[in-house]
Amino acid sequence: MKLYYSPGACSMGIHIILEELGKPYELSLVALKDGAQHKPEFMAVNPKSKVPALDRGDGKVLTEFPVIAWWLAKSNPTAALIPTDLEGEARCLELLDYVCGTIHPQAFTRQFRPALYTLREEDFPKSVEQGKANADKYFATLEKGWAGGTYLLPSGYSVADAALFFVEYWAVKRSGLTLPPRLAAHLAAMLARPAVQRALTQEGLAL
Repeated sequence: MKLYYSPGACSMGIHIILEELGKPYELSLVALKDGAQHKPEFMAVNPKSKVPALDRGDGKVLTEFPVIAWWLAKSNPTAALIPTDLEGEARCLELLDYVCGTIHPQAFTRQFRPALYTLREEDFPKSVEQGKANADKYFATLEKGWAGGTYLLPSGYSVADAALFFVEYWAVKRSGLTLPPRLAAHLAAMLARPAVQRALTQEGLAL
């Protein structure tokens, strides 16, 4: 398998899942800051011009974080990275979608790339503040609905935790936000996992 990633991007969650699996894979750097996602070489892999993208090793490429996470979990059942019952799997997918479809764009892309949300440069600070307010609101929603113990789901660690980690990491390391108690404890537990430490080190990121 080959993961197309950019250091510190949401692809770090897929990177963590690959480390949890312990199967051979390689990394292919896509430098988003340099616009590499728009160059023909990468667009031939993923015409959506974004990471993550996963070459499964069978000549086929998967895109979109929730789908890649789901496929890795389902194709490696012994790793126990997704619940085996229908309700548990549905709740895992629900969390993946909330992180990737709501928290990521409306809380953090709004902060990091305000030009996508307003054409007026003088309004960029308002976009950033709205993104921070959204992050606080979404994290409070997760805190209130927390159903697991250390990890998100009652069944334990899953691919949903790898997704939540990347927005928690951005919140603390890039946005200077304070996480509510359960999420702060979750971030600490994730940072203690060897797979997370290996992925962050490989990407040159702070632990």
